[in-house]
Amino acid sequence: MKDKKIINRMNAEPFKKRKNLSNTAVLLLITISLFVLLYVISLFMFADSNFAKYSVFFNLFNNKAYLLMLALGLTVVMITGSIDISVGGVTGLISMVIAAMLMGGVVSAMWTIPVALGIGLAFGIVQGYLVAYLDIQPFIVTLSGMFFARGMISVINTQSVPITDQLFMSWSSAKLYIPFLFNERRNGTRDIAYLTPAAIVAILVLIVMIIVLKKTKFGRSLYAIGGSTQSALLMGINVKRTKFLAHVLCGLLAGIGGLLYTLFAPSGNPGNGYGYEIDAISSSVIGGVMLTGGIGLPIGTLFGVLINALIERVVPLLGIVEASWPRIITSAFLFAFVVLQSVLVSASQKGGFKLMLPEWLRLGSKNNARHDI
Repeated sequence: MKDKKIINRMNAEPFKKRKNLSNTAVLLLITISLFVLLYVISLFMFADSNFAKYSVFFNLFNNKAYLLMLALGLTVVMITGSIDISVGGVTGLISMVIAAMLMGGVVSAMWTIPVALGIGLAFGIVQGYLVAYLDIQPFIVTLSGMFFARGMISVINTQSVPITDQLFMSWSSAKLYIPFLFNERRNGTRDIAYLTPAAIVAILVLIVMIIVLKKTKFGRSLYAIGGSTQSALLMGINVKRTKFLAHVLCGLLAGIGGLLYTLFAPSGNPGNGYGYEIDAISSSVIGGVMLTGGIGLPIGTLFGVLINALIERVVPLLGIVEASWPRIITSAFLFAFVVLQSVLVSASQKGGFKLMLPEWLRLGSKNNARHDI
């Protein structure tokens, strides 16, 4: 009998893995389908607004390249079951530091790159150490980091600081045109799609992150820790070091995101980056990253960001001028996907969808309890 139980358990293990893979595939499929559905609906509803142009589609990505960096950082830490809500504050701090550096034309714009990456890494190292090695709750640690970054912005300058540096502005305004993707205008000219330097950097980083999470030992360790910390320890994975490196990587991506955001909006402002941590979290979750950890793909995060950009583009076309409505709608999608994740987790565990019901509504709950005992 004992041998039979052991064999049954061994046979059940592959099916458990397939369930996780199935959850990943289902969440990714829903995200991609949702984006396609929203975009097709927008094509018909706003045909007069040139929504079918290639340039409009590519601008969804151009305008949110910085958000993709923040969301990828959240994807990495959330796969381990952690969180980082400081990325919005780090973005705002980097934009203000860059603006202050370039004011007066004394410092070269080339220095903005290592400074932005250095700020992001500093936050990642400090927060990662506190979370991984001192076992402090990541929400508390990164909340403190967000408040610190916000406070430092006001210390540097309480007013808006425009960036006028010629080299930096040339980076900001540069465009890489895609000659074979164009639409004819009524006057006979061509509206050619293009990518900004920020978008190109974001694409390259996305490719690197796909490879890292899928092909490297570090990437597999992230998923293992998110799936079960105890199992990861039994597998010989250094959990603390991996969690530390996950937060460091998130900080680095936040540094890149801060730089790309400053290229997109070349100025330092105390309000820069406000609420971007919510946008990044929602983009990751809508993209299929499980809040409980262990499941998520960078490509899903990309589509989560595109959905965020699409909502921001469509809402004004509906005649809604209030700036907060895109975030309200995105939050509604976030809520829906959190519920969906709960449904999938519940369905994959023993008891299926019954686990979502209150005790008094579960049929045969007493019998189930006795059986479990």
